[in-house]
Amino acid sequence: MRIDVSTGLLVGVKQVLSPNFNARPAGVVPDLIVLHGISLPPGEFGGPWIERLFAGNLPPDAHPYFATIAESPVSAHVLVRRDGEPIQFVPFGARAWHAGRSSWQGRDACNDYSIGIECEGADELPYEDAQYDTLRDLLPKLLAAYPQVTPERIVGHSDVAPGRKTDPGPAFDWARVR
Repeated sequence: MRIDVSTGLLVGVKQVLSPNFNARPAGVVPDLIVLHGISLPPGEFGGPWIERLFAGNLPPDAHPYFATIAESPVSAHVLVRRDGEPIQFVPFGARAWHAGRSSWQGRDACNDYSIGIECEGADELPYEDAQYDTLRDLLPKLLAAYPQVTPERIVGHSDVAPGRKTDPGPAFDWARVR
């Protein structure tokens, strides 16, 4: 896996391009990475549901919870599956819609200047070794490609949206990616 900085794409990984993104503000480059946790339905892993949500075609009748989120225009730059497979949805140079109302160190609208990485997981359930392996491969590549991002600027969704979001949760082992 490598990053093609000219396109913002990960070479050698599955691409499922999302319609849920737009351009970053003029002159803004990524300088923050936000790690998330996601499972669909909540607490369940596997299946096509996260990909379908980010691709904008989650069927609202496939599960009762989906009716509450199916019309939500959300995405992330990358999803890391339980088995460690990375899937890219949005080029890194574009603005993915992952953080919602958010702020980091007094600067609002984190989507404008961050890279969003979703890990398939849940707050209270341990993440998998394969996911940490992928993150330990991907994160240094992102830091090299986007030098404005430093290790101290890798944060959780809960850090940029406290009180509103809790992911990646207490089960996420930050020491394994720092």
